[in-house]
Amino acid sequence: MMSQAVGYAATALGFVAAAGGRPALVKDIADATGIPAPYLAKIVQSLARRGIVSTQRGVGGGVLLARPAAEISLYDLCVALGDPAVESRCMMGTAACSDERACPCHSFWTKHRAASIEFLRSQTVADVAAFETRRRWRGGPPPTEAGQTA
Repeated sequence: MMSQAVGYAATALGFVAAAGGRPALVKDIADATGIPAPYLAKIVQSLARRGIVSTQRGVGGGVLLARPAAEISLYDLCVALGDPAVESRCMMGTAACSDERACPCHSFWTKHRAASIEFLRSQTVADVAAFETRRRWRGGPPPTEAGQTA
């Protein structure tokens, strides 16, 4: 499972991608996505340092994708934000996972981790933007945990 920071980053960048090349203010992204603005600002700073987004202050400023949405994968976001989902760790502990240190879970974990990373590399910010656009067009707010609309 991806960290909350990566989930927020993917959702926020999906919003930015859907803006069609217009800069989006962190406040506007936060309001539209329900992400706490101070936390989102820190995520955006991290992504800017890694060259995934560019930011511009002042009138007409905001957040822009540094490259096309179809070229930014969820894997890229995981790496940029230090997500444990892409680290090579043993399933049973904190040591690096390796054939030399093959624990009872090694065979399973090696296959599972490879499949997860392949999936993360195949999913892009463009995919998230398309999903978010479809979700918004269905109308109404997203369902709550109880299955009712908010």
